[in-house]
Amino acid sequence: MPLRVVGIDPGTRSFDVFGLEDEHVIVDVSISSEEVASNPKILVELLQGLEPLDLVVGPSGYGIPLKHISEISGEDLFLMTLVRPDDRDIPVLVGLSRVVQELKKHAFNIYFIPGVIHLPTVPPHRKVNSIDLGTADKLCVASLAIYDYSIRHGVPFGDVSILVVEVGYGYNAVMAVDRGAIIDGVGGTRAGPGFLTAGGLDGEVAYLLGTLRKDMLFKGGVKSIAGLDVEPEDFYRLAQSSRSVKIAWDAFIEGIEKTVWSLIPVLSKIDAILISGRLSRVEPIYHELSKRLKRVAPVERIRGFEAKSKEAAQGAALIANGLAGGFAKELVEHLRIRESNGTVLDYIYIENLKEKMTGHRV
Repeated sequence: MPLRVVGIDPGTRSFDVFGLEDEHVIVDVSISSEEVASNPKILVELLQGLEPLDLVVGPSGYGIPLKHISEISGEDLFLMTLVRPDDRDIPVLVGLSRVVQELKKHAFNIYFIPGVIHLPTVPPHRKVNSIDLGTADKLCVASLAIYDYSIRHGVPFGDVSILVVEVGYGYNAVMAVDRGAIIDGVGGTRAGPGFLTAGGLDGEVAYLLGTLRKDMLFKGGVKSIAGLDVEPEDFYRLAQSSRSVKIAWDAFIEGIEKTVWSLIPVLSKIDAILISGRLSRVEPIYHELSKRLKRVAPVERIRGFEAKSKEAAQGAALIANGLAGGFAKELVEHLRIRESNGTVLDYIYIENLKEKMTGHRV
């Protein structure tokens, strides 16, 4: 019998749902995050229309060690969203929490997956005082990149050594893959300026801001620097005539470039740099990144299943197939997703943060 699986990616602007029956696409849709937040049943109804389903990888946020939906607790939801009880105004995070709670009412075989920090292939010293080495959706992107590179170049997973660059609408991220294992990463809140986020925030700035609200993590990037309601498709054109947009362009592109170079020391070799994400589909952005990054290694786009859904949703479906014992089983085993452990707070050595956050519920 063919395996029917689905992957869900909770993006900043949209929830993407991508499904496979073996290697054939059965669903490829995108729903705005605001719509999902206001009506989480929309995803339930979508999944019900696709039944029977063998396995679904659910929207996992920052990630938790591999866990079935029947085991998800309030604390797990907090660890997936990292939203304080007094700070709940972000559609994608509100939507994620409401979707999980709604999905729990039904009999879907859903698993939630780790982020990069939960993987045993990342040495502990690279996790120190970090949470975002790459959220669960970025793990999905890296999984798709490894699979994609392996298939197209005819090399086994264990011979794939690449850098994976995700250029999203809200955040950017870069992950290091050495011999098929994810060994390090720089997530969106730690990378350079993204389209929305300021990225790696100077500690002195954080101090002067006082209490840091969650919505501040979606500010300070290209749109804030430009001072205009610029969209990705107009970004390069506007940078030619506006000083503030030019500053935003230079900070954005150079930030990705510097993040890539920062991960070179951890790799034994670099066969290629694979680029994905919504903004990578904007040709001037891809062209400029490709021109700069080819100094490090050959640059390619992730092709995946050549679908409309973002690469994260495609990677989530691939992981779902592997967890269900399908054609991607070897990939999932190679990534050691089943051995994921700990929490995103385990390696913070400031102000006993883990102890302070213990017991939080969503």
